[in-house]
Amino acid sequence: MEKLRQNELSYLEVVALPVAMIAPSSAMALNVPLMASICSYSVSLVFLISIVLLGCIAVSFVKFNQYFSTAGSVYTFTTESLGKKVGCLSGWAIYLTYSVFTAGCLSAFGSMFNDLIATSTGINIGWIPYTIVALFLSWYLCFSDVKLSSKIMLILEFVSIFLIIILAIVVISKTGFSTIPFKINKNSPSNIGEAIVFAILCFAGFEGASSYGEESKNPKKTIPLAIASTVIMSGLFFVLTSYALVLGFSHSKDGIAALAKSPSSVADLSKMYMPTFYTYLTSFVVSLSAFSAGLGAMAAASRLFYSMSQDGNVPKIISKVHPKHKTPYVSLNVLLIFSLLLVFLLSKNDGTIIFGYCGTLGAMSLLIAYFITCLGSIVYFKHNKIWTNKDLIFPIIALVVLAYTFYANIYPVPAFPNNIFPYIILIWYVLGYSFTLIYKSKTKNQEFDKDKIAL
Repeated sequence: MEKLRQNELSYLEVVALPVAMIAPSSAMALNVPLMASICSYSVSLVFLISIVLLGCIAVSFVKFNQYFSTAGSVYTFTTESLGKKVGCLSGWAIYLTYSVFTAGCLSAFGSMFNDLIATSTGINIGWIPYTIVALFLSWYLCFSDVKLSSKIMLILEFVSIFLIIILAIVVISKTGFSTIPFKINKNSPSNIGEAIVFAILCFAGFEGASSYGEESKNPKKTIPLAIASTVIMSGLFFVLTSYALVLGFSHSKDGIAALAKSPSSVADLSKMYMPTFYTYLTSFVVSLSAFSAGLGAMAAASRLFYSMSQDGNVPKIISKVHPKHKTPYVSLNVLLIFSLLLVFLLSKNDGTIIFGYCGTLGAMSLLIAYFITCLGSIVYFKHNKIWTNKDLIFPIIALVVLAYTFYANIYPVPAFPNNIFPYIILIWYVLGYSFTLIYKSKTKNQEFDKDKIAL
């Protein structure tokens, strides 16, 4: 059986993947306007709720990673706890998330980068060429060297986070403090639940460190630490930045409307409070943050599909590892083709619109994958007498909130195209699971025929 490179990545190189997949800078730029359009001024409150929720979810991931070191992440955890059938379903669920995140984030990069070039030079070639280049560059970085791609992701995100923290401090110092972003502000529970999906989308990928289970040093300590620190530090950054955005745009009807319509809220905020050069620099690093997110999603998706292939859920050729680079290059090729097709299929929309579509679809599927994982942690660690009853409180809270959040996003029925996303997810699950059943059946028949010939 072919293996990925072993004992390769340090803590910082491991933490680069979840930080890149979360992409805190671009998450604030792209998701806060969507949240503001739903819950108006209460964006920071939603993030506080989401930190608690993600903390409860993270408990299950931290515990699983203390016992299993694998590239399969959610897929392996649920296979070990709930059986192969549920594991297969969760594998297809999380693969949908990571694969559409790849296309969505790199489409957002193309759009933001094109806007930056057009604004600064007057040259406007559209977002698609930049997205295509970004897809091939991401593929090359994931294919050639896992350490190089991790370092690039880490540098891009840390620079962008640093610049946005400075922006947030300047904005808060000029506007003064207010408690409005932390109040309910006449929002209904349904509004809060719907907005939480976009908050979860900001955190989406915190579990990505699990994908480096076979390549990291001392994975049973390194990966749990990477997951926990990613949730805490990203959560604090989200609360600070969202607070600055609401105050900076002004917590008035006109201000919140402007925030909700902003194509890149962080860049627009910088225009209001910072010098021109800083705005250009911020726009540049935010676009690179989106690129980093797509790169991280591609790295995680390719390793997930590699792991599913090793277990015989998809063709064995998917698990082939490059002899020199020790990367899952066939899985990467499949993902590149899928991403290109998805981008061209949706190319009549702007890249940031595609990000909204892919992000919402991916986040909804992620809710299901998280739900299955938390349920699996209860079954596995309780059955093996690792957890006592008091240890179950966090995964149980996670199950309740995840179920409600998913429900709040399908009822009342949202407007098009959000109303069709649950059906797309269902069709994907049915097709993916059916493909696995057919493939396994065909493989078993071929092995039976070989045995008959041997006899």
